[in-house]
Amino acid sequence: MASSTFAARTISPFSLKLATTSPRSSLTTSSTTTLLPFTSSHSSLSKSLKLSTSSQYSHLSFPHKSFTCRSQAERTSDSAKVQELSVYEINERDRGSPAYLRLGQKTTNSLGDLVPFSNKLYSGCLQKRVGITAGICVLIQNKAEKKGDMYEAIYSFYFGDYGHISVQGSYLTYENTYLAVTGGSGIFEGVYGQVKLHQLVFPFKLFYTFYLKGIKDLPQELLSKHVEPSPDVEPSQAAKACEPDAVISGFTN
Repeated sequence: MASSTFAARTISPFSLKLATTSPRSSLTTSSTTTLLPFTSSHSSLSKSLKLSTSSQYSHLSFPHKSFTCRSQAERTSDSAKVQELSVYEINERDRGSPAYLRLGQKTTNSLGDLVPFSNKLYSGCLQKRVGITAGICVLIQNKAEKKGDMYEAIYSFYFGDYGHISVQGSYLTYENTYLAVTGGSGIFEGVYGQVKLHQLVFPFKLFYTFYLKGIKDLPQELLSKHVEPSPDVEPSQAAKACEPDAVISGFTN
């Protein structure tokens, strides 16, 4: 019974604490002495492993962070770049466009009237046929005092093999306005920005200036210097006839 009591005292937490803090720890039993080096060694080993692991892999975090920062900077730079693209939309009265669909039996334009349309699209220099526009306008308000209308428009500009640009916003028949660029395909995939709509002769002749972001550099074929907009401008005869040298690749007809 006495020996059992002595053994319990040897391994009790109180005995271990005394062994650690008291200079008399050397007088404790051999079993206590054996436990202390093991505990101390285990602690040192844990610390060593932590330090070793941290030191071994800590250098890997720096290249990873540096790469992320460069990538983000490049994306920001590309997105901030603005590219201008100018085109003419001309209704040559050979596509049955526009079609005016009245909502009711009123003789005046009223809310909800629909106007689907599709017109020919020429380069800003008027030397090349590039495609068509296609979309629909919904009448929002008749502006009798301005002799015009306000529409909500949703339509696209088709550039043959290059792809297309989609836009949406207010279409005013009596003054210039801006629409939002909502997306695109082909070389215009991921595009955003805005486009200025310049009314020349409603609804037969319009001039657009796009301010595009989020895409790579546009091909030179689309970036020719534009003819100053006026009601009298006309595309070249070659472009009207869609001659091989006066159209872009796979132009949309």
